[in-house]
Amino acid sequence: MRLYPTRLAIALAAMGAPAALAVALAAPRLWSVAAAWVLMTAGLMLADALLAARPSRLALTLAAPGAMGLGRREEVSLEAAFTGTAPREVELALGVNARLTADPVRQRLRLGGGWGRAVVALTPQRRGQGRLEQVWARWKGPLGLVWLQRTESPDKTIAITPDVERVKDQALRLFSRDALFGLKAQMESGEGGDFHALKDFQTGMDLRAIDWKQSGRHGKLVAREYRTERNHHVILAIDTGRLMCAPAAGGPKVDQAINAALLLAFAGLKLGDRVGLFAFDAKPRVSSGVVAGANAFPLIQRLAAGIDYSTEETNFTLGITTLAGRLDRRALVVVFTDFADPTSAELMIENVGRLMRTHLVLFVVFRDEELEALAEAEPTEPDDVSRAVIAAGLLCQREIVIGRLERLGARLVEARGEDLGLSLVNAYLDAKRRELI
Repeated sequence: MRLYPTRLAIALAAMGAPAALAVALAAPRLWSVAAAWVLMTAGLMLADALLAARPSRLALTLAAPGAMGLGRREEVSLEAAFTGTAPREVELALGVNARLTADPVRQRLRLGGGWGRAVVALTPQRRGQGRLEQVWARWKGPLGLVWLQRTESPDKTIAITPDVERVKDQALRLFSRDALFGLKAQMESGEGGDFHALKDFQTGMDLRAIDWKQSGRHGKLVAREYRTERNHHVILAIDTGRLMCAPAAGGPKVDQAINAALLLAFAGLKLGDRVGLFAFDAKPRVSSGVVAGANAFPLIQRLAAGIDYSTEETNFTLGITTLAGRLDRRALVVVFTDFADPTSAELMIENVGRLMRTHLVLFVVFRDEELEALAEAEPTEPDDVSRAVIAAGLLCQREIVIGRLERLGARLVEARGEDLGLSLVNAYLDAKRRELI
């Protein structure tokens, strides 16, 4: 508890100064009388503090979400409740770390029956762990001369993730079949999947689904119906090294990778597969193991929010070797990474090649729109020509690395950051249909 004077108390004490000075000049022997004003003010302040509501009778309740999307504004509620004597109003303030901003920073709340509820809008500024560090509450005594203040440390953590809500809505519209919601098994006709049953052939069905032997036996066209396999292992391996965390036009590539990874995790868990998250730079940082069920998505989301930005070089040998050692069955491994040139990508290609001997590797390639713009821009001065030649050379080197990965057998997804999530989910579904996992 803290106790300190209000502006009124300070002004009241200051008003006695001229009178004390006049008494001291007119009758020096009566100088002690001048101190009576100060004592009277102090006595009033003491009485105000004794009559005020005690801090121990205040209960502060903070309700906040466990996770927030980056840039998505959300409200938290802060309740103040007094037992017994209560002030008419209380001032509240919420302290947050640098990854969040609170609006308003401080507000005045009128109480009714000793209870009141305030709303504070939180806006995430950066991906990671946002913390609600402290809650301040202060109120005046009945005379308005002293402030009584109580401070609590809720130490509540909010996982700040890339905002996947809009992309998730697009995915739900794209995958409108009931299997995504877990209501019944998803039926996929054609190549891939498990045989489920026979049904009468209908116009519009795939001709490849016709079972000619059974059709001859039944005297009518009969088609095979397939059910998509479930319980596959999908591992999201995210490189969080220096190149992935460097500033870019659409934000750091690691943020775009996490956004796409969360979307794929959402779709995979809904479709009955097991999903795991693995992040590494100079050494492994996050390893969730595989989890199953739609209820596991918040866990993946919280772990992804804990992936911090890094300035260290990526150690592909340690990262990929560690990941391979933790996989006990064939899995779809989605690798999110970046490379500057064929030389720096050599270790990456070598280790990914080892991983592909046992697992299906889906390699995510970010289109470098800045380099493409420089290479395609119409030159207006000599420096523009130099920039275009250098950009074209870098793009050519990227194509060399991509070609080597394709020859090794890796499946690639190349897209802009904003389209990466949906392109990745399409590639995942295609791999399931073809029984490549």
